[in-house]
Amino acid sequence: MTTPATPHDSPLGRASAYSDQYDPTLLFPIARAPQRAQLGIQGQPPFFGADWWTAYELSWLNARGKPQLAIAHIMVPCDSTHIIESKSFKLYLNSFNGTRIDRTEELVRRLRQDVSAAIWQGGPVQAAAGVRLIAPDDFDREAVHELDGVNLDRLDIDVDGWDEPAPQCLSAAFDEQPVEEALTSRLLKSNCPVTGQPDWGSVQIRYAGPQIDQAGLLRYIISFRRHNDFHEHCVERMFTDIRARCRPTKLSVYARYTRRGGLDINPWRTSHPGPLPPNVRTARQ
Repeated sequence: MTTPATPHDSPLGRASAYSDQYDPTLLFPIARAPQRAQLGIQGQPPFFGADWWTAYELSWLNARGKPQLAIAHIMVPCDSTHIIESKSFKLYLNSFNGTRIDRTEELVRRLRQDVSAAIWQGGPVQAAAGVRLIAPDDFDREAVHELDGVNLDRLDIDVDGWDEPAPQCLSAAFDEQPVEEALTSRLLKSNCPVTGQPDWGSVQIRYAGPQIDQAGLLRYIISFRRHNDFHEHCVERMFTDIRARCRPTKLSVYARYTRRGGLDINPWRTSHPGPLPPNVRTARQ
């Protein structure tokens, strides 16, 4: 019986040879289920959503050997069985550097096919990854915009030094009229679960229901500062904790993390299906 791969089996934190010839086997899938089980999630998760990836270092050769480049937006549905470890994604994307591809449509096809196969671990692809390329002529159209909402970072609060996320900080006004609002913070930080390197991000909590105590929510966001986990799992923990403690009728949690190795990851989880949020980078990305 084959032992399931873990994050510590991935290329993270290891010296790696960078191949410049197309190699889809470089993608390293990591199962979502173990981290979700820690949150009490079994089977179908209580949310919808996706993980937006932006690849800024994508290059290949045309049929005559001339280098080409583009920015790639890649959407991974959150109901896939696996995520992709980010360094393996970087190694995979670099494998196009010396590969001749005549048409960009073929590049998009390979990206969609390979990522889809990886996030379903070779099983039936129930929802394919989305891929869109931004050509250099369109780079000027790529906007920079901060997350919309009330800025929690304005609050002058005392903060205890938590080693793990502190859902006990969360509370809501259950005896008052419900509200609908968006709250944001740029103070999100967590750490890579393998290397311990810091991951920096901004987060938006959009909800309807009992008004969430803003100071408590900011303390909760800051309590991730020493937490070791992947971006996707941090956002799912936030969604689960806020949903359990504050009982909103609608909830979405959207985080935009700064790039590492030419990649950024931007998970979004929502209680109700709807259009994906705009994939617009923040100033720090």
